[in-house]
Amino acid sequence: MEFDNSFDVPLPPERAWALLMDIPRIAPCMPGAELSEVVDAQNYKGKIAVRLGPVALAFAGRVQIDAMDDANRSARVRAQGSDAKGRGAANATATFRIEPTGDGSRVLIHTDLMLSGAVAQYGRGVGMIQATAAQIIGQFAGNLRARLAREAPPAAPPPPSATTAPPAAAASRHQSTQTAVPPPMPAAKPISGLSLLARVIWQQIVALFTRRRT
Repeated sequence: MEFDNSFDVPLPPERAWALLMDIPRIAPCMPGAELSEVVDAQNYKGKIAVRLGPVALAFAGRVQIDAMDDANRSARVRAQGSDAKGRGAANATATFRIEPTGDGSRVLIHTDLMLSGAVAQYGRGVGMIQATAAQIIGQFAGNLRARLAREAPPAAPPPPSATTAPPAAAASRHQSTQTAVPPPMPAAKPISGLSLLARVIWQQIVALFTRRRT
């Protein structure tokens, strides 16, 4: 099964590329994902929880960056995982590249996914897999933008006035201009299976009426 997704990043291509290659930094932005071990710069171990309709699945496995082209800002990632309850496995190859946009960058992703075992049955019909992937990528992009906003450097403080403030006032003002360190960003929650199912069914109803009108 193959499908395409994309999302925008408010960074120039060179900075967006460096960000996406920093797996430990962006992993908490992926809904339901947990990075458990950094084997090396190209290999990682982790878990991801997803929902296909009303069924909750938890995959544990490996992710490998097996091809990387810094000049063209493109890479290929392979992922393998098995469901914790023995209901099957998932193997995916995702190729992505970065293109410049007017105010940042666009990440284009092509995914080739293969499911086996009982999990292959859960994803059949009404475009469940494609809808799940689209919603996961959309939430990941939103979490990533929120993280970038949190990490943005603070605005420069205004220059001191000509009037010299008393020492106590100056110390208080100095403390108020210090930037608080933001707390670590928690891992994103898994996509809701019921809301996803409702969204997919609605899309099918809209498509049905569109075909009838034409």
